[in-house]
Amino acid sequence: MHDDTTDGSQADPADGTGRTALVTGAGRGLGAALTAFLCARGWNVVATSRSTDELTSLADKLNAEGPGRVVAVPGDVRDPDHRARLAAEAGALPGFSVVVNNAALMGVSPIAPLVEATADVYQRVMETNVVAPLALIREAVPLLGSGSLIVNVSSEAAVQAFPCAGAYGASKAAMDHAGRILALELAEAGIGVVAVDPGDMGTRMYAEAEPGVDLSALPRPESTLPFWSWLLAQRPNDVSGRRFLAQEHVS
Repeated sequence: MHDDTTDGSQADPADGTGRTALVTGAGRGLGAALTAFLCARGWNVVATSRSTDELTSLADKLNAEGPGRVVAVPGDVRDPDHRARLAAEAGALPGFSVVVNNAALMGVSPIAPLVEATADVYQRVMETNVVAPLALIREAVPLLGSGSLIVNVSSEAAVQAFPCAGAYGASKAAMDHAGRILALELAEAGIGVVAVDPGDMGTRMYAEAEPGVDLSALPRPESTLPFWSWLLAQRPNDVSGRRFLAQEHVS
C-alpha cells in the first residue's frame, strides 16, 4: 500500500465529511466493521441488514459516538421495494458516492455438497448474491455522479474450488464477472466498479458454515480496514475493473 504522506499533516484519505455510502449486510461481521470505520471518519452511512436488532444496536452506538451518521434500514436486499428505499435514502443525503454490496447468503449451514443443493437453495443464493446486488446497482447508478465507486464483496470461493461451497462460490464468481462488465459499461459515467475479497475471517457466517472448526487464529474483519482506507483514497477510474485481496494490502 503506497502512502503519499510526507509530514504527517495530510488529512485521512478516507475522510467522509459531506459524503454518503450505502452498505448492505451491515448488521455484523465485515459490514458492521466497515460501517463503524466510515462513521468514525465522518461519512453518512445508509446501512441495511436482515438482522434488525443487530443493525439497530450498531446504528444507535455509532450515532452516539459520531461524527458520521448511520441511517439504519432493516430489510432483505432481495425485496425490490427495500432496494428502492435504500437508494432513495442514500440519494437524499449529501455526496452519495459509494455502494458496498456485502450482503450474502451461504446457502445452507453447515455447508453441504453441491449435488445435495435443492433448486430452492441455489435460487436463494443466486438471488441474494447476484440478482439483488445487480438490481441495487441499477437503482443507485442514476443517483451516483462521476467519481463514485461500487464495491462488490467477493470471496476466495469465487476463484478456488472448495467442496461444499459450490452454490456460494458460483454466485461470487458470477458477481465478479458481472462487475468487470459493469466497470466497462460505467466507465464513461466516471463510476468505478471493483471486487474485494476480504480473505478468511473469524465471522459468524464462517462459524455457522463449518461448526466445530477452530476460527480463533483467523483475523477479525477490522484487520482489513487499512485496505479500505487505501481504496477510498484512490480515484475510482484508476482501480475500476480490478479485483483486490484486502488482507494483502494490509501493512
